[in-house]
Amino acid sequence: MFPLILKSPSDNGKKWQTAIQSFCHPRVVTMLFFGFSAGLPILLIFSSLSLWLREAGVQRSAVTFFSWAALGYSFKFVWAPLVDQMPIPWLTRKLGRRRSWILAAQAGIVCAILGMAFTDPGTGRHPLVLMGIAAVLLGFSSATQDIVIDAYRIESAGVDLQAMMASAYIGGYRIGMLVAGAGALILAEWFGSAKGSYRFEAWQFTYCIMAAFMLVGMITALVIDEPKSNHNPADAYTSKDYLTGLGLFGLAVAAFVMTFHLSGRITPGMKDGLEQWLGNAVLAGLLVECFRLGAGLFAGALVGRLCMAKGLVNQKMVTDSYVAPVLDFFSRYRLTLAWLILALIGLYRISDIVLGVISNVFYQDLGFSKTQIASVVKTFGLFMTIAGGFAGGMLSIRYGVIRILFLGALLASATNLLFMGLAFMGSNLIFLYLVIAADNLAAGLASAAFVAFLSSLTNIKFTAVQYAVFSSLMTLIPKVFGGYSGTMVDAVGYPAFFLLTTVMGVPVLLLVWYCSRHLDIAG
Repeated sequence: MFPLILKSPSDNGKKWQTAIQSFCHPRVVTMLFFGFSAGLPILLIFSSLSLWLREAGVQRSAVTFFSWAALGYSFKFVWAPLVDQMPIPWLTRKLGRRRSWILAAQAGIVCAILGMAFTDPGTGRHPLVLMGIAAVLLGFSSATQDIVIDAYRIESAGVDLQAMMASAYIGGYRIGMLVAGAGALILAEWFGSAKGSYRFEAWQFTYCIMAAFMLVGMITALVIDEPKSNHNPADAYTSKDYLTGLGLFGLAVAAFVMTFHLSGRITPGMKDGLEQWLGNAVLAGLLVECFRLGAGLFAGALVGRLCMAKGLVNQKMVTDSYVAPVLDFFSRYRLTLAWLILALIGLYRISDIVLGVISNVFYQDLGFSKTQIASVVKTFGLFMTIAGGFAGGMLSIRYGVIRILFLGALLASATNLLFMGLAFMGSNLIFLYLVIAADNLAAGLASAAFVAFLSSLTNIKFTAVQYAVFSSLMTLIPKVFGGYSGTMVDAVGYPAFFLLTTVMGVPVLLLVWYCSRHLDIAG
């Protein structure tokens, strides 16, 4: 399937030596620290904040709304062009294009976490609104940090080192999530807050400590070098162009938010009609929400188009920021191959994400306790993912990204068959360890190769924009399908569902095989 070139033992030894030496490469170590600062904020919006709000007596329905604060991760491609093009006054001159934005995003994260720390959600509606604003700022700043770190990683090293840098980033990211998830909960309890015995100061101290952990990323941004690049878009436009472009972005976002909000008043009747017609409430709800999202995006695009038509913004700057990166991708890979690459990006993680949505429910249905799930699935699984990530990086250096991309896709889907065995065996703790080890090793290996693959697809002129689009696309389709995982289990049962998720990986293998024949990527 892939060309096999016989090499002498000395060549093989040199490749393994290069792979092992990559562990200590300064760029790899840098990405470990950046991964930590990127993984820390997300659980401060989700699990840790949810428990804080529940202890403070906030209604469950209001708690779930706070998860919307992380929508920035799904729509970061919208403002990625601004991050890619716009300089930050004074800071960009001192630190450079990438380091200045990394530091600014990290400063926003720290301010947001501290804003949450000094707001007691248990004292009324007004503090709860302030908490929501701080959570939105945290999601926006964290997504912005992801945009720039991805661009920095791609620009700071060649393709041969991308897999190992991705492995280090994944490892650091998981450690950051562990600190913000389990670490924050342990600290809050240690400081004296518990269910039925809420203590605001405990959560305040905890979130202040989480903000202090962001110094890891901030110090890293200050001591590293700016990536070398001949492309500096800041030289092409004036400060007025950037200010009007920023204003256009604000108007487009306002149009999106207003349209999305107002459409919620007219869609209940639409949902009822669709539910009667389709006979499926879940599908009807999904179609209505897609309509609202589409209407909001159309309104934002219309506002942008009108501003350009009236000459209120520099049309060339908008074209260079939003249109040129898309045209560049399709011109480099041609129409057919470009669409197949996008299909590969959108489907590569479908097997593990669709299964992952229902996995915790599956473990509980089998009879595993919360303690067992926490220790095996979360803690043991974390270390297996990190190990798989570094294995994927080393193997990508040794055998090439494409081969390991194919291997990762094969293992990610094949390991789902182990869940079928677990479904038949029941609450067998030893077999659970085996399933989690195999599944997380495969996921880590596949993720490292996939990130390196995505990095190789970007053009250095549009790094931030193109990678932001890729990283948003890679979870969009799997998450949509994942929303139906519970419905599928109810219809066919767990064993058939796991078999179905395995079959979902077959088109991915075919896409990797086809793309490998037409792409010139290391390996």
